[in-house]
Amino acid sequence: MNYSVIIVAAGSGTRMKLGYNKVYAKLEDNRTILRTAMDLFMEDKDCKQIIVVTSADSFYQNWQEYWPGKVLVVKGGKTRQESVSHGLQAVKEEYVFVHDGARPYLEKKDLEAIKKAVKKYGAAVLSVPPKDTIKKVEDGFVKKTYRRENLFIAQTPQAFRFSILYSCMMQAIENHFEGTDDCLLVEKYADVQIKVVEGSYRNLKITTEEDLKR
Repeated sequence: MNYSVIIVAAGSGTRMKLGYNKVYAKLEDNRTILRTAMDLFMEDKDCKQIIVVTSADSFYQNWQEYWPGKVLVVKGGKTRQESVSHGLQAVKEEYVFVHDGARPYLEKKDLEAIKKAVKKYGAAVLSVPPKDTIKKVEDGFVKKTYRRENLFIAQTPQAFRFSILYSCMMQAIENHFEGTDDCLLVEKYADVQIKVVEGSYRNLKITTEEDLKR
C-alpha cells in the first residue's frame, strides 16, 4: 500500500522551556527529535510522501543531511487540528497517516501493524493499555473508577483512508468543532469503526527534558 504521512511539528516547546520548537532538540545520538521521527518513514518504501507541518525557516535551518525528494514542508496552524488540515491539502496518496513530530521512537513492527489494519478497516490507531487505574474526578473528588481492560491510551500514527479523514476534517471546520486527536473527528463525523492496534510504551511523546535522556 502507498501512503502519505503528515508529521505535525508546529509546536513551540513551551513546556520544555527551550526557547525554540522542541522537535529540534537533540537526542543522545545527536539527531533531532524530528529527524528521528521522520527516519522510519524515510526508509519505508510504502511511504511516498512526508508532509512536515512546521515553520519552513526552522526546518531548513535544521535539515542539512539530505533531501530525497519526497519531503514537503507545510505551514503550521494555530492548533494541532488546523495544522493537520493544512497538511491534508497536500496529500497525494489513498491513505494518510498522522504522526507527532515529537514522537521519535515508533518501531517498524508497529508501523507495519497499523499499515495492515488501515488497509483492512479504513481507520486505525496505535494505542497502549494504561498502566495505572483511571479515575473520573469532578470538583476535586473521585466520581468513577474505570475498568482498565476497556481503556487504551491513543498514540500516533493514526491512519485513515484519505477520503474518510478529509471529509471529517471539513465537517469539523464547518461546525467549528475542535477535536483532541484525529480519531475523534472520525468518531464524530463518520460511520467507520477505528481499529485499535496495540503498540509499544516505548513510543512516547517527548514533553519534558527527562524524556530526552532515554
